[in-house]
Amino acid sequence: MAIRIHPSAIVEDNVIIGEGSSIWDNVHIRHSTQIGEECIVGEKTYIAYGVKIGNRVKINAFVYICNAVTIEDGVMISAGTIFTNDRFPRATTSDLKQLRPSDPDEHTLPTLVQAGATIGAGCTIGNDLSIGRFAMIGMGSLVTKSIPDFHLAMGHPARSVGCVCRCGQLLRRFAIDENVYEPEITCSACGLKYAIADRDVMELTPTISN
Repeated sequence: MAIRIHPSAIVEDNVIIGEGSSIWDNVHIRHSTQIGEECIVGEKTYIAYGVKIGNRVKINAFVYICNAVTIEDGVMISAGTIFTNDRFPRATTSDLKQLRPSDPDEHTLPTLVQAGATIGAGCTIGNDLSIGRFAMIGMGSLVTKSIPDFHLAMGHPARSVGCVCRCGQLLRRFAIDENVYEPEITCSACGLKYAIADRDVMELTPTISN
């Protein structure tokens, strides 16, 4: 399958783009980034150098992905999402006489978005954290700590308010500080089965591994 790159897109040297991927207008992809097969990168998105993106990832318009971010297969990143990689950024040295370099250093912290996860529109994603497999982040959320597999998280800061199926259907809502134990819960949309033990969501239906 052919790779489609809009004429207005900027793709720097040493970028790897997999077969069947589409890069839309005014996208800027910095050097040494890897993008897998059958991905879509929406208009006016910026992807920094050294970013790793898996297969069949959808990135909508106006997304900012900085260095030290890894995105696994099947992830959806909705419009206007911003990733960060430095908790205490400064423009200059402490005497204000020199710009700090933009290259990664000991303050550059990683972010991992695991397979199948969805990030809603207008989210801000912190660093030194992971978003779990098939987790879902509600639109406009501020993620400051790791989100477990299959959890639905939202708010400022984001907190887990329930869990979702692989297909995206809500399985169960969580009350604040509720310890949840469900030996078996079935998705009403697709029939996949799960168990919940103290908010840890485990798949009961055999599925193809990612």
